[in-house]
Amino acid sequence: MLIRTHTCGQLRDSNVGATVRLNGWVNSYRDHGGLAFIDLRDRFGITQLVFDPGDGVTAEMMDAARKLRNEDVIAVEGKVRIREGGENPKLATGKVEIVVTSLEVLAKTDNPPFLPDGMGKLPGEEFRMGYRYIDLRRPAMQKVLGTRHKLYQVTRKYFDENGFLEIETPILYKSTPEGAREFIVPSRHVPGTFYALPQSPQLFKQILMVSGCDRYMQICRCFRDEDPRADRQAEFTQIDLEMSFVRRDQVMEMMEGFVRRLWGEMTGYTVPPIQRMTYREAMEDYGIDRPDTRYGLKIKDISEIAAKTEITFFKETLEKGQDRPRFNSKRGVVKAMVVPGGAEKLSRKMTDGYTPFVGGFGAGGVAVVKVNAAGAFETGIAKHLEVVKADLFAALSLKPGDTVLFIADTYSVATKAMGELRQKVARDMGIVPKPGAEGGPWNFLWVVDFPMFERNKDTGKWVAMHHPFTSPRDDQMQAFLDADTEDEVIIEGIVSAGYDIVLNGQEIAGGSVRIHDRAVQSKVFKLLGMTPEQAKEKFSFLLEALSYGAPPHAGIAFGLDRLVMNFLGTDNIRDVIAFPKTQTGADLLTKAPSPVPANQLRDVHIQSIAPAAG
Repeated sequence: MLIRTHTCGQLRDSNVGATVRLNGWVNSYRDHGGLAFIDLRDRFGITQLVFDPGDGVTAEMMDAARKLRNEDVIAVEGKVRIREGGENPKLATGKVEIVVTSLEVLAKTDNPPFLPDGMGKLPGEEFRMGYRYIDLRRPAMQKVLGTRHKLYQVTRKYFDENGFLEIETPILYKSTPEGAREFIVPSRHVPGTFYALPQSPQLFKQILMVSGCDRYMQICRCFRDEDPRADRQAEFTQIDLEMSFVRRDQVMEMMEGFVRRLWGEMTGYTVPPIQRMTYREAMEDYGIDRPDTRYGLKIKDISEIAAKTEITFFKETLEKGQDRPRFNSKRGVVKAMVVPGGAEKLSRKMTDGYTPFVGGFGAGGVAVVKVNAAGAFETGIAKHLEVVKADLFAALSLKPGDTVLFIADTYSVATKAMGELRQKVARDMGIVPKPGAEGGPWNFLWVVDFPMFERNKDTGKWVAMHHPFTSPRDDQMQAFLDADTEDEVIIEGIVSAGYDIVLNGQEIAGGSVRIHDRAVQSKVFKLLGMTPEQAKEKFSFLLEALSYGAPPHAGIAFGLDRLVMNFLGTDNIRDVIAFPKTQTGADLLTKAPSPVPANQLRDVHIQSIAPAAG
């Protein structure tokens, strides 16, 4: 084989006169007046080749060149010259071409199911996933792989400079209740027992802190048996980190430095100091704990004003849970959101659709009123609001042309529904900034002071909002230790030492100060409904480790795939993973998941109860 001396994206006018060798795929073929032109492609770029009988190309070589087709793999040798047809400004190598003197066909291709050259219309995503090896030849996909690679290198360099050890943790893991459904793996050696694939390395990285490793980093694979969605896959990658002898602010400072380094090297953007917002502020103003603050549409609690009206569903809602604290999930509230210019831009069809939309989040409906050019209320519940018109204008800073949307329900339902509605309205109004070719604009935010616990909407049981190893905030420790499992209001009010990094309304990292005291950890398990025996069965190794001198420690994990999504300006996680799964978790390339032979099931002591295929 003619071993390459250069890549297809490397040659410049400084190489004119040199004899070089290139290897790659035929990207395109053209025959002009006896000359054959080939664009040769590898992951580094494209170079034009010229086959010219007047420059010593034999008839045999010319015949072989004319038989080349897209995606054939070839090796060539030739001399670099200035491109005679004029520069091609679309190519980095566009000033030069190679006059070929030797050709070797390394592999002929069958008729490809599609071409990766970007010239024709690409088939649908699922079709391309079935031929991912061809799809990955596309320059756009090569850029994805290069971006991921660079992100790995920047990450490792930054944390190495800051004293972190990169340590691998097990993939075959003990099944532990951390929130999401696990993938399980049967053991061949111990019938009836199973490993789980890790949802995260959480427990092992805490064990590493107890082990004296001080600072840990890992770019790791994680697995959650959940339905995939646009920004989530069942199998994903995270940048996992942990630090000993630190408190929250030290971790946040270190990670903010990482974000600044990462964006600086990946995009050239200088990240300003990242603002902080409490969980409660986020929920009150935006209805979500990962708010997109690039646009307004803030939410306002108008319960006191609504109580002055005679609107039945307002009054009935406000009678609920009035003996509870203001932010208690079961307290009745009325929330409002002003949409500037909505009177003109939001059609009746749009606003009518908001009621079924919020119904998906448990809310009963959306009341709508518009402010006309004369400053009067119109449509919907307009006449019932006259009594509080002055109050609403003052509280909501209303102007002619505005639309106001109201939701009345319990605090948890109204807040969630209004937060989701805010995002939908922003899309309807066209005010959500579109990412550029290189991602951006960038709006970073720390969200801190999350509740430690929340109710599971299906079971009604307490669950950890982050995970069960998150510590209460320092000033909340005594309230936590004094709380009884029946103290619903107290438990719901306990604030954790958790923190998330939010970018443009998407969580890109989440972490917390961890529990390093065995008694505190046992109390968390108790509040989550575990008996001491259950806690010991699931977490004996962690509880035992905490009893042998555990340092205060804290950590965080970044979603690596989501970082790449932001750098490349896509909202589809499958665009940034070399071999992704579909929305139903299928691998269309290998046709996984698939049945396995009965003897293989017997080896691991498993019997399938699924009906036979076909």
